[in-house]
Amino acid sequence: MPTGSTSIPHSAESLRERLIIALDVRNATEAQALVQKIGGGAVFYKVGLQLFVAEGPRFVRDLVNSGKKVFLDLKFHDIPNTAAGAVKSAAELGASLLTIHAAGGTKMMAAAVEAAGKTGAKILAVTMLTSIAEAEIKELALSGCVEDRVLTLAELAKNSGCHGVVASPREASQIRKVVGGEMLIVTPGIRPAGEAAGDQARISTPADALRAGATHLVVGRPITEAPDPAAAAQAILKEMAMA
Repeated sequence: MPTGSTSIPHSAESLRERLIIALDVRNATEAQALVQKIGGGAVFYKVGLQLFVAEGPRFVRDLVNSGKKVFLDLKFHDIPNTAAGAVKSAAELGASLLTIHAAGGTKMMAAAVEAAGKTGAKILAVTMLTSIAEAEIKELALSGCVEDRVLTLAELAKNSGCHGVVASPREASQIRKVVGGEMLIVTPGIRPAGEAAGDQARISTPADALRAGATHLVVGRPITEAPDPAAAAQAILKEMAMA
């Protein structure tokens, strides 16, 4: 058992499937060290732009081959044909979850879903980045408030056949009402009680996010920058169990 780990309630396995640890680090060496430190405390990892650009597809394949699940968070946003091609290539790496931008429109989202086909990869539509606050909505000359735009994009994602959405935990309960009970709701912006928000604008605790309807929680710095990442992951799981 990893250093610092403690016993987790009987739902531990299902909780581990719902916790996604963000490997937002510079290279494969740092990422592999984190995965090793966390050990059996996690099964799902996010590979984002920083790590993918540094290490490429091979790292994703290696992580999948090691028995871990991968959330490949590259946020494709392009014309439908190009986005579909990118999704097909990403799905072939073995990633379980892939992201596209809902702002790409229904044609692009539908093309991405079709490209994923029967690979097993699920397509998540990113609504609004969790760093976006009301001030940025005005700066971008977008109408309505953040929540209005999130809900509109979530509904478009559902109508396009996406398997889920990415949104802040603040909007999760309203999204659930719009998309129903089947779609995934993956929420970044998760912070343990009492921890600083960092560069995130719309955050929540692990338990509150699950209560609001989130299916998966993406947690980065509270685990990866902790003195003992394994213990930090266990602490997050304990907070999740409180939901």
